[in-house]
Amino acid sequence: MRRITKPPLLIACALPDLAWAVETTAVSQAMRPLDLTRHFVGYFALAVFALAYLLAMIEEITELRKSKPMVLAASLIWIFIAAIYVQGGMNDSAEQAFRNGLESYAELFLFIMVSMTYLNAMEERNVFENLRVWLLNRGFSYRRLFWITGILSFWISAVCNNLTTALLMGAVILAMGKDNRRFVTTACVNVVVATNAGGSFSPFGDITTLLVWQKGVVPFADFFSLLIPSLVNFMLPAAIMHFFIPREQPKPVAAAMRLKRGAKRVILLFLLTIITAVCFENFLHLPPVAGMLAGLTYIKFFSYYLRQTAQARMDAEARNGAHMTDSDEMEIPYYIDESYQQFDVFHNVSRLEWDTLLFFYGVMMCVSGLSFIGYLDLVSHYLYGEIDPTLANILIGVFSAFIDNGTIMFAVLTMNPDLSQGQWLLVTLTAGVGGSLLAIGSAAGVGLLGQAKGVYSFNSHLKWMPVIALGYAGSIAAHFLINARYF
Repeated sequence: MRRITKPPLLIACALPDLAWAVETTAVSQAMRPLDLTRHFVGYFALAVFALAYLLAMIEEITELRKSKPMVLAASLIWIFIAAIYVQGGMNDSAEQAFRNGLESYAELFLFIMVSMTYLNAMEERNVFENLRVWLLNRGFSYRRLFWITGILSFWISAVCNNLTTALLMGAVILAMGKDNRRFVTTACVNVVVATNAGGSFSPFGDITTLLVWQKGVVPFADFFSLLIPSLVNFMLPAAIMHFFIPREQPKPVAAAMRLKRGAKRVILLFLLTIITAVCFENFLHLPPVAGMLAGLTYIKFFSYYLRQTAQARMDAEARNGAHMTDSDEMEIPYYIDESYQQFDVFHNVSRLEWDTLLFFYGVMMCVSGLSFIGYLDLVSHYLYGEIDPTLANILIGVFSAFIDNGTIMFAVLTMNPDLSQGQWLLVTLTAGVGGSLLAIGSAAGVGLLGQAKGVYSFNSHLKWMPVIALGYAGSIAAHFLINARYF
């Protein structure tokens, strides 16, 4: 390393500001990341990341969980980066860069952890099971169910993450269409498109929008200007697919189990948690994750309340001479003895999609490493320096069909290009809905591939790609038409 040379003592005393400026400049140069884009470490990092992502994409074939190669790749990349910096005596630079990437992931992880904890609690309280049975027993045709599941996916994903929404609606579709393969295949494609579109106009609906919101480049209220473009993205392909859905009607099923005690209050607490996160960001200027963690305490205290009141409820029923039925037993939320089911917040936490969460850790730390090496600067210089930003943002959406849209958006935010508000909204839209072009382009598609094996597949999604691309183009046109004031 080049040694920092201080100005002579006499000049430093006479011109202290000059001395401070010279030393600060030297220190900042020493802390500047090394350009390793043409170094062995850079080539090694690219190869490792590409191999890990390939293994993640063919998870169905290898049956190797996608988090394993991605977390290993992140570890290897940072090991080699750190070794170079330690050798050059720049330990702090690599450590600080790693911590910055880890901090971004920690915010994302904690936000999703709270969201999925509430969703798991609602599932445990039979909320979603009742929805499935209600739909089946209403006498709807497959075509009406196609639209109902798509519309529900669109609006639910605006509040919940798209992976959870897709898995929920996928389970409903598989139950309703077990006797009609064509319905299941087409409805699953529709759900993937709808969940990605629904998550693209809400700050907490998808990984992409959540990352943009937490970064602060788009204000909370401005996300909702993408509502109409997102609707176009969903409705246009769905209107075409509608004519390929059979006109038949599924058979009704037996009645669902009753909602367990506290189910409706859990839903209300989840909505209150979302409101809390919004208020933390808008009024207190704290990260949204701080509000989500405050909301986690709501369900923790409610769990305590259910536990404490369960015994009192049993005693009251015993005094009244009530005879408990099987359905009554399932309403008791906490273990009193072996016959009662437990409602435990930490049990719901343990049921998170840990493989997906660890996969995103690996992805984000790999991207942080590639950025620190210097590759994202090169990509940013080309995309946002050599070509028109509109074309660049449209290409970003196409790339997200091959690489997870959360990964793409994190890379764009790491590049931090100088864009207008309209262009930031455009890349948020394209990265979110572009993942629908292929089944592997989003967490929703990947989740359904695993859930509906043998029915919904990469090829069955691929045949609808021209129709989905039409919706992609329509959403971009709608954005320019409706949100011209942002450009």
